[in-house]
Amino acid sequence: MSENPLSDAARFVDALDRENRVRLDALGAQSAAGDVPEVPITGLLRIALKNELEATEVAAVWLASSEELDVKLALARQCGDEAKHYAWIEERLHQLGDDLSGFDPRAPAPSPLSIYLQGLTSTVERAAAGPFTREAIAVVRNQVFVSFCAARGDQATAALYRDRIQPDERHHHELGRRLLLKYAVGDEAQARARDAARETLRIADELQEMARMKTGLCRMPGC
Repeated sequence: MSENPLSDAARFVDALDRENRVRLDALGAQSAAGDVPEVPITGLLRIALKNELEATEVAAVWLASSEELDVKLALARQCGDEAKHYAWIEERLHQLGDDLSGFDPRAPAPSPLSIYLQGLTSTVERAAAGPFTREAIAVVRNQVFVSFCAARGDQATAALYRDRIQPDERHHHELGRRLLLKYAVGDEAQARARDAARETLRIADELQEMARMKTGLCRMPGC
């Protein structure tokens, strides 16, 4: 008797989650390691604006080209949340005295991760790379950022991330999980999902290390 496809998908998603967690723990440890340069929190929040804008754009591109209704609705929720996060962070920057004069979050160009994600075409790859993996990265990095802000005495920014942004990011990750449970059925779909998750983590790790080596930046929030 053949195996229930749903049971097979559930086992796959659990295994992918465990594999991701090893890399996520390493990313979190790297983000929290070393001395922190005297960069203002406003500088890190500007980076966050670019992240949020790119997350909004990726979700919007996928939303427009997805066929499945449940996928469209999940991406619509994420697209709205990321745009909302952008507005919250922008408001916080203004409260901190940064009027964002001359700042364009699109400059100088899209990040390599955004380019990679926008190039994905299948639902299973998108679910694995975006909501399931990228949003899990965001949760890990945001937690490090919350601790950093609290240590700096910026309790308002810490609360913004801890109480308002993080719950959305966790919800997006769970949306990704639910989509994978439905669509990551069969060897080919699972291989696509696994490869997309691994590549997302590889690019995120590479970008974090490049930022640390070139500028010393760490404790950067996710999206």
